[in-house]
Amino acid sequence: MLSAQKELRSLANKSKGKFLQRFFKTGKGEYAEGDVFLGITVPQTRSVAKKYSGIPLSEVQKIISSEFHEERLLALLVLVQKFSKASEAERKKIFDFYFGNARFVNNWDLVDLSADKIVGEYLADKDKAMLRDLACSGNLWERRIAIVSTFSFIKRNSFAETFEVSELLLNDSHDLIHKAVGWMLREVGKRDKASEVRFLKKHYRKMPRTMLRYAIERFLEAERKAYLNGTV
Repeated sequence: MLSAQKELRSLANKSKGKFLQRFFKTGKGEYAEGDVFLGITVPQTRSVAKKYSGIPLSEVQKIISSEFHEERLLALLVLVQKFSKASEAERKKIFDFYFGNARFVNNWDLVDLSADKIVGEYLADKDKAMLRDLACSGNLWERRIAIVSTFSFIKRNSFAETFEVSELLLNDSHDLIHKAVGWMLREVGKRDKASEVRFLKKHYRKMPRTMLRYAIERFLEAERKAYLNGTV
């Protein structure tokens, strides 16, 4: 076992692990079926990741393939740390590593704590066609990576990709995609409400209810009611 894993496992909390397995829907037929939790908080995991951010990718590979959720998160947080300090060539290597191990980025928190910081940041000044491909994937987590990655562009006040990916996901059947799209649209609205409103007026009637509720969360009550009642 690697030193980073040993240190992380020393923080395990069995009762919290049982709670997290229920919270993250690990039961039979649920979205994270079979995932196993040690019961470690994100701040604790982040602290260990910061300490071991210098480990080589060969060690990250061993950690990211762990059966334990928090160890996969540890690996991803190490990658985020590495990426933030990397040269362009090293960023490409980390980006490729991320997608070479995408099957281990298999829960919503794992996506949300890594996708925009690695995928979005890497693609910021590059062709973004792969996000459209991911949005059409049969894999739930790849679709969530597609939309959450656009958060990086939103922070740069660039919204076109968020709207494009959101359109591709309007008819998605999964609640976790509805929430993620609504979240990103809300983030657009924080920076440019007029742009979000233009998108919503075009699509709100066919949006899943959860997606719409997330998107309009910061609107005035009267505005929210108008959207929910279909009277905008």
